[in-house]
Amino acid sequence: MRAFVAVVEEGGLSAAARRLHLSQPAVSQTVQTLERQFGVQLLVRSNSGVKPTEAGRTLLTEARTVLAQHDQAMAALAREVSGSSLLRIGIPLELPSDLLSRGLADLGGAFPGTRVQVVHATTTGQLDLLRAGELDLGLLREHPAGLELDAMPVLEEKLGVLLSQSDAAKLTGPGGVRLESLTGLTWIGFPREGSPAWYDEIVAILRSHGLEIDAEPVTSPVLIAELKFAAVSAGGAFALAPTNWNHPVPEQVRWCPLVGAPIVRRTWAVWPASSHRRDLGHLVAALEAL
Repeated sequence: MRAFVAVVEEGGLSAAARRLHLSQPAVSQTVQTLERQFGVQLLVRSNSGVKPTEAGRTLLTEARTVLAQHDQAMAALAREVSGSSLLRIGIPLELPSDLLSRGLADLGGAFPGTRVQVVHATTTGQLDLLRAGELDLGLLREHPAGLELDAMPVLEEKLGVLLSQSDAAKLTGPGGVRLESLTGLTWIGFPREGSPAWYDEIVAILRSHGLEIDAEPVTSPVLIAELKFAAVSAGGAFALAPTNWNHPVPEQVRWCPLVGAPIVRRTWAVWPASSHRRDLGHLVAALEAL
């Protein structure tokens, strides 16, 4: 509902995405999910932006009321919890569910008064929030530049490929799929602005194996599993996905390992270097131990 309200108030998906520190496709997918749930069109899209339909205007009024009540309830609860502190954590899409949950379980035992607020955002969005003092810890896909932030690697994931069943049958050999065999297929990528260094690393690896990558790749899926599946299921395209992905792969799609694991996705825990919070330090230590 926050995403829908932001789109209407900003008059467009791009402006709403910037306000929410999310990617534009992620905001679009969220609104489309709302429309499917309600079974009505909520927005009218045009080259000049978006406007709510009659049903959308009704939802806008109700959504603002619901969100206001939610925020009021959270504020009232926070006042009632004596000695509590808020720890704001940013996470990217496709983060393994057990990475943060185990760290938070350890944190809860040591600091029961700490409340956790999770913010879903891209690497770029999390960096902006960290530097603005609006985030206490971020889980980023690239190491931040500068001295104002400390960083620690917490996860490495070997990426494989999602292919249609027909493409997988043709390209899979001993040990999986060779990256150079994907030549001629379209990479279902993500917007560079979300994580520039990680994007550039992937493109460099793909090109070094002979793949031609357009300056503007197919970016609409943006790490959303269902759209990745839809994009590759018809054939002629591939998407990257980790080994221990949390999403069940549909019958028309196959996940295949890449021979030699040439693409490894790294995640860093990043926090303000000036922070002296004991609960934050405890969580970082717990993540390091995983």
